[in-house]
Parts: sequence; structure tokens; C-alpha cells
Amino acid sequence: MLKSNPVISIAGPVGQLETLVLHPEAGRERGVAVLNHPNPLYGGTHHNKVIQTAAKTLQKMGYVCYLPNVRGTGKSEGEHDYGVGESDDVLNVWEYVRRAHPDLMRRTVLGGFSFGGYVSTRVAAQVACDQLLLIGAAVSKYAEPAPAVPDIERTLMIHGAQDEVIALEDVLAWCAPQNLPLIVLAEAGHFFHGKLPQLAASIERFFRED
Repeated sequence: MLKSNPVISIAGPVGQLETLVLHPEAGRERGVAVLNHPNPLYGGTHHNKVIQTAAKTLQKMGYVCYLPNVRGTGKSEGEHDYGVGESDDVLNVWEYVRRAHPDLMRRTVLGGFSFGGYVSTRVAAQVACDQLLLIGAAVSKYAEPAPAVPDIERTLMIHGAQDEVIALEDVLAWCAPQNLPLIVLAEAGHFFHGKLPQLAASIERFFRED
């Protein structure tokens, strides 16, 4: 049986970060994941259904999943900083996870949805994560574009063909110079309405191969 999902508080650069933790079945732990929510200015929190789908998929595969509410979100302290300060928040969460699970750091996942995907690309440039998961990532929506991924073979990028928030052509333009493969889900919008099972299946296939 999966454990209940506690909410813990992790110290961040400007205050405490409310963080949801999803534990896999006892004895089946294989790695850890830090997964980041969409833009809080538009209601994004760690309860968002897209990031929850990703987390529950990885949880069932043996990953301990940490879902922080970054600064200014939910009960987390601080104010929204358009991805800059939020990257520092996630770095603090990553360090907390590294200390809490030294035996599981051989398999690490960093990922996020939309704004959380953008933040994840920034953090991936600063930490050694095994795999990067980007869902509907806002790679070109902010003043400072997302950096290139560290390793295209260890990156899973998924986007909706009918994304009305992050244009598919902008994502393709970001992927092209990196030769980064992109999974496009037909008829899926930004929030993957009606397509969450397909999203979960895409994630499961990628991480099962690892």
C-alpha cells in the first residue's frame, strides 16, 4: 500500500517552502524526484493535476516524489520572482532531498510542468540529475530563455499539439538546435484535458526503460 502523502516544510532562501511528499510502497524505493508546479500567478500549485499525474506515475514506479510550492505559493513564504528566485527555492529542496535520501540519489529525476518546466531547466544546469522531465514547458516565455538541457538522451519532453499557452512551434524552435526529441500528444491542450492517461503512459514508458 502507498503511504499517505505528508506535507513538510523545507527551508528556502527567503522562507519556508510548503512541500508535498509522495512515498512509494515500502521496500520498493528506487529513486527520488523533485517536481515543480505551473505558474502560481495563474493558480498553479503542487496540487495541479498535471504535475500530480507525473508524481503519482513516478511514485508507483518507486520514486519518492517531492512537490514544493515555490515562494509565494500556498503557504510558502516569499514573493513570486518569475523563475529566478524559484530556481533557488528548488535548489534548496534538491539539497534537502540529497541529505534525506543519500541511498536513493543514484536515480534522480528533476521535472516540472509549464512554469515549473522552465524552472527545472534552470536548476538542471546547476545540479547533477539523472533524468529531466519537461511537460508543456515554458521554455521561451520569459525574459531569460530556458537553457539547453544537459543531456538529450536523459530528457523526456512532452507537449500538447494544441497547446494554447505555450505554442508548439516555439518549443520546436527551442528543441531544434539541441536535437532534442519531443513527444507531441495529439489533440492535447496545455492542461492535457482528457489526455492525462496518455501523459502518464508516456512517462511510464520512458522511466521503465531506465
